Amino acid sequence: MAFIIKPLVTEKMTKITEKRENRFGFIVRPEANKLQIKKEVEETYNVTVVEVNTLRYSGKRSQRYTRAGLVRGQKNAFKKAVVTLKDGETIDFYSNI
Repeated sequence: MAFIIKPLVTEKMTKITEKRENRFGFIVRPEANKLQIKKEVEETYNVTVVEVNTLRYSGKRSQRYTRAGLVRGQKNAFKKAVVTLKDGETIDFYSNI
């Protein structure tokens, strides 16, 4: 079962990666635990994972005013994993573009 949904490439994650070269972020399935995430990252990217930190984000409610009236909705909840690799190792997300 694939627990990693997609790599997280945002301004905030890029800033973290620039500060500490061996940290990378992923959006993962909510039921995934740290051991499963570590195993899948190691198998997929052929690297050694030292540490995995996970964060759960709840779906935020949002609304906007339009000509048709008030439109309400909710953003999706998700789980984020920040993976720390062994010193000297890196993941290149842009290599297959």
